[in-house]
Amino acid sequence: MRERLAALGQAIRVPDIRKRIVFLFAMFGVYVGCAHIPLPGIDKAQLEMLFRGVGGLGEMLDAFAGGSLKRFSILALGIMPYISASIIMQLLAMAIPALEELQKEGEYGRRKINAWTKYLTVAVATLQAFGMMAFLQRGQAFVGETVLMLYVVLMMVGGTAFLMWIADMITEHGIGQGVSIIIFAGIMTRMPQDVAATIRLWQSGEVTVANIAFLALIMYATVYLIVKFQQAQRKIPVQYARRVRGHRVYGGQTSYLPLRVNQAGVMPIIFAISVALFPGQIAQALSGEATISKMAGLFHVTPETVSRAMLSLRLFTTPGQNHFASFLYFLLVILFTYFYTAVTFNPEQISENLQKNGGAVPGIRPGASTRDYLDRILYRITLAGALFLGLIALMQYYVGDITRVTTFTLVGGTSLLIVVGVALDTMQQIEAQLLMRHYRGFLK
Repeated sequence: MRERLAALGQAIRVPDIRKRIVFLFAMFGVYVGCAHIPLPGIDKAQLEMLFRGVGGLGEMLDAFAGGSLKRFSILALGIMPYISASIIMQLLAMAIPALEELQKEGEYGRRKINAWTKYLTVAVATLQAFGMMAFLQRGQAFVGETVLMLYVVLMMVGGTAFLMWIADMITEHGIGQGVSIIIFAGIMTRMPQDVAATIRLWQSGEVTVANIAFLALIMYATVYLIVKFQQAQRKIPVQYARRVRGHRVYGGQTSYLPLRVNQAGVMPIIFAISVALFPGQIAQALSGEATISKMAGLFHVTPETVSRAMLSLRLFTTPGQNHFASFLYFLLVILFTYFYTAVTFNPEQISENLQKNGGAVPGIRPGASTRDYLDRILYRITLAGALFLGLIALMQYYVGDITRVTTFTLVGGTSLLIVVGVALDTMQQIEAQLLMRHYRGFLK
């Protein structure tokens, strides 16, 4: 710890790194300030009731937005529309050969796809804003007229566009990857509220010091395991053949192809919670008296039967409500881990690049055999990463019951995974900056 603090002191003394760190904290300040600018026309009490009815998905989105969704500020949509647009572009690149070729064109292709992603983000944010306003109107949480609703939608879309600009500025002038830093900041801004709520819970006598210590122990163990799994790799040895060009000999060395155990990051959890909660959200939307009466007449049953069916649908599809729903959520996380790994890692392309550069895995023939070998290894190590992500995803529903401390949301698996992952990435980037100047870094 002393060496890491000394390394941080060395980093701060470097003018360029210090400037980047100061810029990063300045962007934090701008983000927190904008997150507290409210939008008009919202009944806060009714909005709180709607959040209780929505459950886990609303809490997760609010955590990513730094509490802006519950406050209904200009940053209510957060950075999630950009993440959704990025995922859509990745899927389109798999389906459209022209986009796949554009990805291979280096800096020009990257900038072109990034620009299209931003345009798509505005479209996604607009759809989400109108959908959110329709939901709030049905729940009587929005009390404004149509003109005010259009103004609120415009401000919400503008808030997302402003966050994209902040993320780009952090990536270019700060430390770390901008979008990840924005999500990290959104989660961490809730920590003071969680700490204060936990202290009030202790002062009221509802929890003891032993409960809080048990929570801290679980949090420490979880952080340790997250670091281990995030850093875990399977190194595939690659031998490059010797090539003679003129009077020079190229190749002949041995390197490694690193395959990460958790190749997909936190995205499978986000996909899984969205899919798992979707039937419950449909049931919640159809739980109005008028809708229940129409469905009862359509199926020739009593309204009480329809109401019980909607309640059962919400209970059996909401993780944490019962063991079946939690197990279904666990399976979805595993399935989406394999899906997202297949989207982001292409064994066929890797094997082709190795063959073009004269590289081969010892004992494996180049081409199709190498592709099958990499695919087989990736399938095995992804299983460990998928099981780990599934357990992390379920933590947020059971840690509070085990420790009786239900106020500290950071211990929730998804939030903690994002925080630790972004912290590791930022430390590695500071490490790279220090190594460029011949300093000893954090990870040495």
